Amino acid sequence: MFKLSRTKSVLFIPAALMGALITVAGAVLLTVLLIVFSSTAPQTSLLAFFIGPWASPWFLGNTLDGIALLLTASMGLTIAFRGGCFNLGAEGQVYIGGIAASLVLLIPATGNAVSLGLLCLACLAAMTAGGAMGALSGILKRRFGANELITSFLLSAALVPAADYLIAGPLRNPGGNLLATQRFAENRLLPRLLPPSNLSLSFVFALGLILLGHIFLYRTVWGYRFKTAGSAPEFARYGGINPEQRWIPAMTASGSLAGLAGFFAVAGTYGLCHQGFSGGLGWNAIAVALIARNRPLALIPAALIYGWLKAGSESALLARGLSFETSAFIQAVVLILATIHFSAPLILKSPSKKKESNL
Repeated sequence: MFKLSRTKSVLFIPAALMGALITVAGAVLLTVLLIVFSSTAPQTSLLAFFIGPWASPWFLGNTLDGIALLLTASMGLTIAFRGGCFNLGAEGQVYIGGIAASLVLLIPATGNAVSLGLLCLACLAAMTAGGAMGALSGILKRRFGANELITSFLLSAALVPAADYLIAGPLRNPGGNLLATQRFAENRLLPRLLPPSNLSLSFVFALGLILLGHIFLYRTVWGYRFKTAGSAPEFARYGGINPEQRWIPAMTASGSLAGLAGFFAVAGTYGLCHQGFSGGLGWNAIAVALIARNRPLALIPAALIYGWLKAGSESALLARGLSFETSAFIQAVVLILATIHFSAPLILKSPSKKKESNL
């Protein structure tokens, strides 16, 4: 005799979506609580947090420009994750990529055609520098079994001080007070889309990269093999795919896109290369990639929300609602929440009537 238990109408939310929702909701709730309990003018600070990043063309453009940089770097990290690797050196790859691009953009030249060529060459130099750093970690992982988290992080940490020396020494503008190079010529900068903000053509390029990444991973045979090798290496081997062959290309592409983000920063956002210009971009991109669960199209809302949280925290900071440490703490909490996998069922209807049947 068997008894059939009552049934429930249940909708299961995918773990990726649940994790993203909880991460965003937790970050927003934490920010609101911190503003309410720490600000002398909570209403003004909350208004700055929610409305500030979109309040004017200048704020809107700067927010979208930061999102473009996040999209580019996080796309690179997504490629590494999908290929079975974890790139922990994106911060240094962004920085070194920006330095490499600056070396090209500072070459004396005249003429618009030559300047356009230098701009393309600077982009190539940035991607090559970042890609070389990622490739080295991939080679060490493939040939010697070295952990790419450690090698990518240590390589990044070793090269950042060298880059700081170049900016503060040989490349520094002697006529300025900042630790920065001289400004690049106007015809060597990416065109601005929403002046006087920093929003440049990099935003369009970033969206194009996301689309290309989605097509590659979900619409091509090479992308399917790439994903399979990274997510299910044993299954890939059973199907005749060698996962180890994807490590070096994955880390190289990841580093190249991080370097490209560095190029976008110096040639589009700042118009020069100053010390510490990356500003945690590589680490923030890791959070965006984790929130999106390494899905290219999901990077767009993830970067949009994370960029808003960052810009909103800075707006509240200017409105005397948050301290600098509190703003950094919020970003750290987002990164921690993004690493947690959440899943839970959502009950849409009440349990149906109990049905029993004797067999």
